[in-house]
Amino acid sequence: MDTAAKAHELQRLHRDPELLLVVNVWDVITARVVADTPGTRALATASHSISAAYGYPDGEQIPRDLMIEAVGRIAAAVDLPVTADLEAGYGDAGETVARAIDVGIVGANLEDQLKPLPDAVRAVEAAVAAGERAGIPFVLNARTDAFVKAGDRDPGDVLDDAVERGRAYLDAGASTFFVPGLLDEGAVARLVEELGPQKVNVIGVPGSLDLATLQRLGVARVSYGPWSQNVALTALASLAEDVYAGGGLPEGTRKLN
Repeated sequence: MDTAAKAHELQRLHRDPELLLVVNVWDVITARVVADTPGTRALATASHSISAAYGYPDGEQIPRDLMIEAVGRIAAAVDLPVTADLEAGYGDAGETVARAIDVGIVGANLEDQLKPLPDAVRAVEAAVAAGERAGIPFVLNARTDAFVKAGDRDPGDVLDDAVERGRAYLDAGASTFFVPGLLDEGAVARLVEELGPQKVNVIGVPGSLDLATLQRLGVARVSYGPWSQNVALTALASLAEDVYAGGGLPEGTRKLN
């Protein structure tokens, strides 16, 4: 598929009533391993994981050029649609999305960092416009940090804020609305009720709702952010611990690269 075809396919996967599952990757080898796993229909990168792999903390500390190079290498290594975590757009959401499209990316997460709503909406509009100029149905997954930065705010107020932001971002042209955090069933149900089925995306974290429940509620997509890298790092740490204790490779280890 060319870039436009991949963008159309990624849009279709989000509209499909079947829950889209994306296991986040951070380099070429992880992208190829996940892409070759039966059941994989699209890939997503994780900015935290890519930044960590290059020795940078999360939060737009990695140079934009390096992030674009990294996601471009991933997109070029697989035949599936790839959506990239582009943080808050590195100071220019429109230009960053345009550059990502140039390297084969057909969707992106864009964080609001709880900026004033008008500023966050303008960033969404700029990102959407970049896709339109490129002539592809770019899948913009507008993210709110309402829950991850909630602090001691009243949970009801946090949910109301998320709904308001979701409506604004979807009205500005975003394809879907991403609400990371440990959400209970009531919160997810309210978000889907207010914003529509196949419009809300969530993240899988320890203690998250099970996939069958998220499917029933009408969630579009579940991703795993930096947790997939943590799974891999847990296995690596366990190997080191076992080796230092006199053991060796665990049974069932597969040669995947």
